[in-house]
Order: sequence, then structure tokens, then C-alpha cells
Amino acid sequence: MLELRDVSFSTRDGSKAKILDQISLVFKSNSLTAITGPNGSGKSTLADIIIGIKPATSGTITLDKEDITNLGITARAQKGIAYAFQQPVHLKGISVYELLNIASGELISKEDATQCLQKVGLSPEYLTREINDKLSGGELKRIEIASVLARNAKIIIFDEPEAGIDLWSFDNLVKVFKKLKSDNVTLIIISHQERILKLADEIIVLDGGKIKQKGTPAKLLPQLIRRGSCN
Repeated sequence: MLELRDVSFSTRDGSKAKILDQISLVFKSNSLTAITGPNGSGKSTLADIIIGIKPATSGTITLDKEDITNLGITARAQKGIAYAFQQPVHLKGISVYELLNIASGELISKEDATQCLQKVGLSPEYLTREINDKLSGGELKRIEIASVLARNAKIIIFDEPEAGIDLWSFDNLVKVFKKLKSDNVTLIIISHQERILKLADEIIVLDGGKIKQKGTPAKLLPQLIRRGSCN
């Protein structure tokens, strides 16, 4: 379980603008939490603070009751927190199998690598594929998720995973999230997509760096659709 207590973040420049203001959240094990809200509401900053890219100005973060507030990104990754970027990195000259080994931090068997690929709907033939511009956006996205799984991550944060992929790839991505949700993984997804929000156990709406609303999709989705906040 991941818990944030009164987490705030202010810029360290002269303005000291407050980007997040006393955020308290609990991300339960084996759950899917969707975070949504207007641009500039603090969603990506919240993700950066959870994974350790940015330090919280105040407040505490605990993982399975262990205080990780002062741990950096590497230490948090070692404890099982992973992050999937909006746009996956292109690593030309590296095969998918090599990427999975790099991600896991050790040499993994082709059987284990194949399992990671199959969980995201890719066949074993992808192990020998080179990561380059011949792969579609959807393929790259799923390969990135497979690399996260190779780390045995127990908490995965996705920042607008639907960005830059076509409808077919998006349909497959939704299937991947459904599968991961049924596995022993906690998902935190930043998104405006109605189909992703519908998958959530809980939706968190941020606005102005504060929690504006939180609740189930049944409770919040009708309001968000009326306001045009999801698509």
C-alpha cells in the first residue's frame, strides 16, 4: 500500500508557487486509481513526487508502512515503484530482449521475458526485434510496459498512456490494463480517457494542486462527461 500524507510541493524559484497543496491519498494494493483534472492541476508533478524525481516540499510518503519520503528515484525503483513515460524512449540497436534484461537489472531467461511480452499481448517473436522507428507507437508502449513488468514492479504509474497511439493500439492497451489489474499490481494512471477511467476502482480529480473530488467511476464519470473533462 502506498500512502501520501499532507504532501505539498512548491517551486524553488523566487516565486515559490505552490503546485500541490496538502495531498493525502491511499493507493491500495492490487487496485487501479485514475488521476484526472485540467492541464496544470498538478497531475504530472504528483507522479514525479511519487517516483522520486521531485522531492516533496512537505508531507510524508510511505510504502507498505515504510517511510520513503527521503528516498531517491533509484531506491524507490528498487522497492518496486515504476514509471511509464508518455512517449517511450527509442533505443536504436537494442533488441527487446536486451531491453528487458536492462530493465530487470539481471540476465533473465527467454521464458521469463516471453511471459512479460505475453502479458502485454505481444508474441515471443518480439524478443529479437530491434527497438526502432519500424515499431508502431502502440508496440513501443506495450514493450515499455513489458520492461516495467520485468522489474517485478508492484506499483506502476502511467502518465497519459493513450498519447500518440492509434485506436487499435488503444484497444489493446485497455486489455493490458484489465489484465494487470487482475494481477498482483497496483496501477496509477493519469488520463482523460473515459474508457480508462471506467476501469478504475477510484478516480481522483485534481484542480489547482488540490483534490477536488474522489470517488468511484459510477459516481464521478457522469459529472466529468457533462463537464467535458474526459473523452
